Amino acid sequence: MTVLITGSNGQLGTELKKLLDEQNIHYIAADVKDMDITNEEMVTGFVNKVQPSTIYHCAAYTAVDKAEDEGKALNQLINVDGTRNVAKAAEAVGATMVYISTDYVFDGTSLEEYPVDAIPNPQNEYGRAKYEGELEVQKYASKYYIVRTSWVYGEFGANFVFTMQKLAESHPKLTVVNDQFGRPTWTRSLAEFITFIVKDKVEYGVYHFSNDNSCTWYEFAVEILKDKDIIVEPVDSSAFPQKAKRPEHSIMDLSKTKKLGYSIPTWEDALEKFLSGLN
Repeated sequence: MTVLITGSNGQLGTELKKLLDEQNIHYIAADVKDMDITNEEMVTGFVNKVQPSTIYHCAAYTAVDKAEDEGKALNQLINVDGTRNVAKAAEAVGATMVYISTDYVFDGTSLEEYPVDAIPNPQNEYGRAKYEGELEVQKYASKYYIVRTSWVYGEFGANFVFTMQKLAESHPKLTVVNDQFGRPTWTRSLAEFITFIVKDKVEYGVYHFSNDNSCTWYEFAVEILKDKDIIVEPVDSSAFPQKAKRPEHSIMDLSKTKKLGYSIPTWEDALEKFLSGLN
């Protein structure tokens, strides 16, 4: 069994490498210098040489606001064209492909949780490209897992947790939006789930994975900073205008994942474990 990780130096890719190292599972880590996913010939050649049985496709363009204008072409090139190239190459060697998608494929207007078969309706360029990436995977790969996740944070790379901690060092008071609802996801929890579905050979298809329970960004921030001497105040999202429209209520239904018998940590427990590991 040979495992290939794309985007291996990113937030999730690095977490996945750490997990596989702990499990003594051999993998080949590919970043852009090794395999530029936007170059179909390079992808085909690299995958043919490696002959992986599993490809964890963690490479992605994630600059959500830049994707609306200056990064629009790159967003398309990486998240759509690059994903197509990986899916084609995976199929050619019979590999199982794991594609990481996002809650941004939904419009966030429903007050109900979004099941895996809810009709996507992305409201920004990043969400549109990630959804088109899903379609490319479904079109070209016969053995695939599409795993939609949300509000990702972890030890490696920039994320909301580190941003809040950094701001708390120099501000006596922070204001955080309290009208956007979702599920935070620790990269460790996500890495454990995507390796589980491959190892246990669960049914191919689309899955939702985040840590359990839900919150607003404000509630998330309060929990992150609960041991700090700082005031956190709620505001509505109009206080922080952004180029890309964010879904207001993108809580994804986890029931399909839970039916696998998989135990999902709550976001509160996951955050506590993550923060304790930093100390």
